[in-house]
Amino acid sequence: MTPAAPFPSALQQLARPLDTPAGRLRPTRSGLGFLLAVLVSLVGCINYDLSLGYALTFLLAGVWVTSAAYGTRQAREAQVRLLAPAHGTAGEAGEYRLELRRLGAGLPFRAEVVGAGSALAFTFPAQADAASLGWSLPLPARGPHDPQARLSLYDPLGLWRVTRPLVPEQPLLVWPRPEAQPPAPPQEALVGGTEGTRRVRGEQDFSGLRPYVPGDPTRRISWRHSAGREALPGGGLLVRETDAPAALAAALDWHALSGDPEARASRLAGWVRDLSAAGLPFSLTLPGERLETAQGEAHRQRALAALARVEPLTPAAVPAAPSPSGWQARLLPHAWPWTLAAVAWVLLPGVTRTPVWATLLMAALVGYAWRREARPGAPVSALHLNALALLAVAAVGGLYLHYGTLVGLEAGTNLLTLLLALKVAESRSARDGVLVVLLGFFITLTHFLHSMSPLQAGHALVASVLLLGALHLWSLPARRGGAPAAPLEAAPVPPAWRAGLTLAALSLPLMLTLFFFFPRPAAPLWQFQSKGGAQTGLGSSVRAGDVSELAQDTAVAFRATFEGAVPPQAELYWRGPVYEAYDGLEWNVVRANVAAPSVQPTGPSSRYSLLQEPSGQPWVLALDTVQQAPQGTLVTSALSVVGAPGSRATRYALTSAPSRVGTDEGQDRLAYDLQLPQGQNPRALALAQSWKRLPPEQRVQAALNHFASSSYSYTLSPPLLPEQDRVDAFLFGTQAGFCEHYASAFGFLMRAAGVPTRLVGGYQGGETAPGSQTVTVRQSFAHVWNEVWLQGQGWVRVDPTAAVAPARTRTDPQTALDNPAATTSARPARGLWQRLSSGYDRLQLEWYDLVVNFDDQTQQGALAGLGFGEVGGRRYWAGFGGLLGLALLPLLWVWRTRSRPSEPAARALDDLTRRLDLPREPGEPAGSYTRRAAARYPQLAGQLNDIARLYNGLRYGPDPSPADLAKLRRQVRGVKRP
Repeated sequence: MTPAAPFPSALQQLARPLDTPAGRLRPTRSGLGFLLAVLVSLVGCINYDLSLGYALTFLLAGVWVTSAAYGTRQAREAQVRLLAPAHGTAGEAGEYRLELRRLGAGLPFRAEVVGAGSALAFTFPAQADAASLGWSLPLPARGPHDPQARLSLYDPLGLWRVTRPLVPEQPLLVWPRPEAQPPAPPQEALVGGTEGTRRVRGEQDFSGLRPYVPGDPTRRISWRHSAGREALPGGGLLVRETDAPAALAAALDWHALSGDPEARASRLAGWVRDLSAAGLPFSLTLPGERLETAQGEAHRQRALAALARVEPLTPAAVPAAPSPSGWQARLLPHAWPWTLAAVAWVLLPGVTRTPVWATLLMAALVGYAWRREARPGAPVSALHLNALALLAVAAVGGLYLHYGTLVGLEAGTNLLTLLLALKVAESRSARDGVLVVLLGFFITLTHFLHSMSPLQAGHALVASVLLLGALHLWSLPARRGGAPAAPLEAAPVPPAWRAGLTLAALSLPLMLTLFFFFPRPAAPLWQFQSKGGAQTGLGSSVRAGDVSELAQDTAVAFRATFEGAVPPQAELYWRGPVYEAYDGLEWNVVRANVAAPSVQPTGPSSRYSLLQEPSGQPWVLALDTVQQAPQGTLVTSALSVVGAPGSRATRYALTSAPSRVGTDEGQDRLAYDLQLPQGQNPRALALAQSWKRLPPEQRVQAALNHFASSSYSYTLSPPLLPEQDRVDAFLFGTQAGFCEHYASAFGFLMRAAGVPTRLVGGYQGGETAPGSQTVTVRQSFAHVWNEVWLQGQGWVRVDPTAAVAPARTRTDPQTALDNPAATTSARPARGLWQRLSSGYDRLQLEWYDLVVNFDDQTQQGALAGLGFGEVGGRRYWAGFGGLLGLALLPLLWVWRTRSRPSEPAARALDDLTRRLDLPREPGEPAGSYTRRAAARYPQLAGQLNDIARLYNGLRYGPDPSPADLAKLRRQVRGVKRP
């Protein structure tokens, strides 16, 4: 990752390295960014009380910790040796070799080697026994070369890095750089002496033949003797030797030269080069050392090595090593397609909540990014960037015009998803790819603001695996285009989902422990006025057509589970808003500052638990009549139960009973419930006034008889009504409508007839599986009915829709629409889909009880029930610490366990190393290992030799047979360490 703004001090503390047996462990910049995303998500979960958000956040926190353990284990098992070349020359490149070996199999991961002036990044594949890589390092100056090499090994997600020094097994001595055209060297005469000084390669008399050695001039090769009777047994060449007792030899003397040490060493090295190429002898005098006159390759190497050691050594400026993460400056072809697929999956749940134009825009942006995948790394033109910037401004403006805000639930989440799609289209580098993955996690979390159903949880789990897989791919360096792939780079990469699934599975125990023990605040950290959020169900006003639109929605509104028998279908009136203000067009809820009406139960009570889906409305849909308001709610003077609109499903414990309500209702309220707009609906007004001479009960019945005896129809698609005299148009014109049409007309007639009347919105009926005590109520069961006030009886429920379509209260809405007079449901017999739907409903009830509604009160009750006491107490911390330790056991196992080789014969040899408690050296052959083991345990020498012989035959011979492999395993098991 590129340098960013300084991290907060807490993150700087976390960035400090931790010394481990495998090296120094510390988080990478990607790891700190991942941790920061986890902390931001945790703050959001605390503020919005997102139970599933806690689970996702703790899962990612577990992945962060698990990656550290997994990365440390990989670093411990990755064996890397740095082999220096035999020699090198200053100013040239030294060809080092990296010998690599990985024990066993696992997830591929990135490795980097950084040295003085050079860097190399490569991938350790999922399976590798041994391989080697070349590594060129600049050699700036003569003398011992210190590559200053450091090895960095990353976890599979690139969140952690283990760094350790990498020291060559044999040091490299850098020879001085020879002068290009030095002057002629000084000479001295050789007069008699020993063999080493008398016989030299001069131009004197022939003295014999000798074998050819590299560096001999070709003109001295005797081709006739090499092919004749004097030919060597191996067919080698023969060289004519001359004897020059008075020949001249070069006398190279450090002290005879002037200039700085490097200039002297360079000239002497040039003379050594030229003299050796000509096959001439030379001596070399250096401070504190003298090489006598000699010739040949060995003498040349001794001279250059001596020159390399002459002090003072001049330190040379070492060029800074390039970043081994240069691959991050472009998109990676092996990671980008997977990332786009993960992003598409992340955005999928928002399609139903996003405006159509925004959905099409996001699809186009992801498609544009997918098309660019054919040219990974190609720069995004300035024209495209400017177009994306204008598109972003237009998209933000469109959201503001659509919602009227950018901070509401719907507007805010849609803004974030649009920004993610724009970032995908703008991405140009691997750093952008990592940022897209982190934003994907955050968008996945925001889906819980709308739903925390089991399906949404499953979507989040799959999204997490896909995003972790994408993060894994981004951590691996790309193939070097144009150059042959190094052995480890050429190995196949296993499916990305395997990395995500492995790390997520190892993180589950830690996630479950934190989910259960992490304290849940009772209040949000902050609140703001949310505007533009989606609302479903009945609102604070109703007019003709509102409920008929809602009745076409089959989404679940709430579920009620009864402790005893489920009341009959005709008695399931779920009370919501009460509408008392009427202006001729719509009915509205009023806030009456009056005393609560009297409530006198007249029948047995029903205890039930209500699980209500989020709707953006305050109404708690309770059966008539609720006896006591649940915690966090209140009962209005119209006997509606209201609470705070939530962003998640909420469970309420309720008790309701048939009751006589409002027998002592105040006169002001009764007078208000008689008000009608002036000058409207004269025909309806005349009809109602004709009933005024009847007692109130008969006036009610007269209105119901009117609906039942005329040609009224129950339909979801009634004709449109005019703004003026709507009731007249309905009663004497269209005579077709849904429940709100009949309730509104009945309310007008009753008020005109002098009977106080109001409308009640809510739901009627529900779906109950055979033998179940749970009633599922969908939005399609939305209903509006009336209440009339009668002397001595109080408020009495009247449902005019039942007079037109009796099936509405006996069966279900669809049956009532098809056959208004039906007495039984026309729904088909329960098939596979119905059984699955019913089972899913039961699953959702358990899911919401155990997971979604696990708030501070539920947590406190569960902790107390298990003996952990209150949150923050001594028993709580003791239990938390104990279970946290147990949850970390899988990570401890990952940390300490050593992988085994995947090949059967190699696995048997690995078993032998465990039995002898003597590990193999990196790249050590089986024969060398058994000889070393035999030196320690001489009494096992025979067994070890047999094992080595059989192992080599199985490993490097034809396909091994199962019998031979079984024999090898038996021999290994027969080894008993003394």
